[in-house]
Amino acid sequence: MAKIDKSKFSKEQWKIIKEQRRIAKELKQNQTTPIISPPKTNIYHSTDIAFVLGNGTSREAVNPEDLRQYGKIYGCNALYRSFAPDYLIAVDVKMILEINKSGYQKHNEVWTNPNKSYNMMKGFNFFNPSKGWSSGPTALWLASQHRYNKIYILGFDYQGLEGGKKFNNIYANTQNYKKSNDGATFFGNWLRQTKSVIDTHRNIQYIRVIEEGNYKPDELNKFDNFTTQSIVNFKKIFQLM
Repeated sequence: MAKIDKSKFSKEQWKIIKEQRRIAKELKQNQTTPIISPPKTNIYHSTDIAFVLGNGTSREAVNPEDLRQYGKIYGCNALYRSFAPDYLIAVDVKMILEINKSGYQKHNEVWTNPNKSYNMMKGFNFFNPSKGWSSGPTALWLASQHRYNKIYILGFDYQGLEGGKKFNNIYANTQNYKKSNDGATFFGNWLRQTKSVIDTHRNIQYIRVIEEGNYKPDELNKFDNFTTQSIVNFKKIFQLM
C-alpha cells in the first residue's frame, strides 16, 4: 500500500485509517472473482464493510467496480445503467418505470417503496412499511440494517454546484433527471434522513468520502460514529490510485 503521512491526521483519525488499511489489505489478499449480477437475497449480512453510493458529482472520481472486492455496494436510481450494485434503491415513480422497462430487476435486487403505479410489477422488493424517504438515505438505512461495522458514503454531496446554485448529479441532462443548468435540489430532507440513520445506528462507523472543500454539515459532524475522509486518502487506503 502507498505510504500515508500520518502527521496530517489526529491520533483518533490515524487509528481509524490504520484499521481501514488493515481490513482492505486482508480483503484484497482473500478476494474472489467479482459477481457482476449478484443473486437475489434478503438475508442480513455481518461482513465488515459496505459502500453506499449517492449520485453527487464527487463520486465520479471512484469507479464502483473497483469497490466490489472490498464489500457490498448499495446504489441509487440510474446507477444501474452502467453498473449493477448488490442492492439498487429507487423510490421515484419515473425511475422505477424506467428500470422495469429495462428488465434489470429480473436479474438484480431492486428495492423501492410500495406505490400503486407499480405494485403489480414483477421482480421488485418493497419496503414494508414504506420508508417514505429519498433514495440515498433509504439506501444508507438498508445498508445499516444489514449490520456492517463500517459504511462508506460516497456521492452524498448535499449542496448544489457553483456555490450551491446548480443541480448536482452525475446523471444531469439524462432521462428522468433535471438539466445541469437547473437550480440545485433542496437537500434538507436528505440531510435530516441521513442524520436519523446515523443517530439510530451508533454501533456502526460511517465515513463520508468527499472532495476537498465539499460541504460538511454540522448536523452530521457532531456524531462520534461519523467522520469524513478525502477522496484522495480513500483511494490510497483501498489502493485505487
